Amino acid sequence: MSLHETVSAERLHIGFFGLRNAGKSSLVNAVTGQQLAVVSDVKGTTTDPVRKAMELLPLGPVVIIDTPGLDDEGELGAQRVKKARQVLAQTDVAVLVADARAGLGAQEQELLALFKEKQLPYLVAYNKADLLAERGALEGEALYVSAKTGEGVPQLKERLGALAQGQGQPKHIAADLLPPGGLAALVIPIDESAPKGRLILPQQLVMRDLLDAGLAFAACQPEELPALLKGLSQPPALVITDSQAFGRVARDVPASVPLTSFSILMARYKGGLQALVQGAAKLKGLQTGDRVLISEGCTHHRQCKDIGTVKLPGWIEGFCGAKPQFTFTSGGDFPEDLSLYSLIVHCGGCMLNEKEMRHRMARAAEAGVPMVNYGIAIAQMHGILWRSLAPFPGMQGML
Repeated sequence: MSLHETVSAERLHIGFFGLRNAGKSSLVNAVTGQQLAVVSDVKGTTTDPVRKAMELLPLGPVVIIDTPGLDDEGELGAQRVKKARQVLAQTDVAVLVADARAGLGAQEQELLALFKEKQLPYLVAYNKADLLAERGALEGEALYVSAKTGEGVPQLKERLGALAQGQGQPKHIAADLLPPGGLAALVIPIDESAPKGRLILPQQLVMRDLLDAGLAFAACQPEELPALLKGLSQPPALVITDSQAFGRVARDVPASVPLTSFSILMARYKGGLQALVQGAAKLKGLQTGDRVLISEGCTHHRQCKDIGTVKLPGWIEGFCGAKPQFTFTSGGDFPEDLSLYSLIVHCGGCMLNEKEMRHRMARAAEAGVPMVNYGIAIAQMHGILWRSLAPFPGMQGML
């Protein structure tokens, strides 16, 4: 992943929903101008959500998601419907594709009600309009389209662009924490878990944010930090470290210099810093036998010193002086029943869009389960959470 690319988690997610044979996949192909989805006259051709990151004018970088039909049948069909509904948690703008000849049935009306409940911007695309003998007037967020002839497709894209206005307003990850002309010191360990030839995504995002804001940064590994600080003509305005190096970096950085981590910055960026800080209080009170869910939003090859499955469980056991039971999930997997757990420890969520991360946090809150992210948990266990929150006005009062 290069610094000029927009990662999927930072793109607008547009989900296409509807019944089987409404023409969702055909319309997705017409909108994207690609054979993104397999199409067929056979019902249920789309069996799993299909995602494509692309540039879509006039919207820009987006992720298009084609979903299975919501009227799929049988045990396997029920699983497909479940997956289609799960896509709603990631969707910024929804398109309900309906057969123009049939109108909206009960299942489609139910889906519209769900859009409204979730305050999800949406359009209703009445597909196969070329087969209509007569057309009634449409009101609200609805239009006639034909994936076969291309009728209405440009208008659909324009209206999607209009709905997208205000979705995902530009936000800073770190640049707003520095004064004009300020310099950030980035501490980036390079070890066996680092992807060869590239930096991990939170580091890339912070660098790009600083560059876009016209701010400078100096990057080093933890052991090089003392020399870097000594060589600067003045202290950095902010030090940002990988959470795993928190203890060492905190000792090397003067108390007068603000310090935080990439993971904590991601918690703020995804909109959940306050709730995740509150969740850190549960770490000390864990008891032997308590179930702790450690969840990562990405999938990667596990190393022998993997942070999620090896380091965090060891740190947590040492911190609470007990033996909790640990469960691990990654990628799109996130348990249906969260009430089984005493605590959820989640990664920074850099591979999840904000909608999905907020959804997971809301589900934890509904289940009454505290949630904390990796960086906040590590800072708490190193006794430096108070210090790591200093760059964020008002957050220290949460402790």
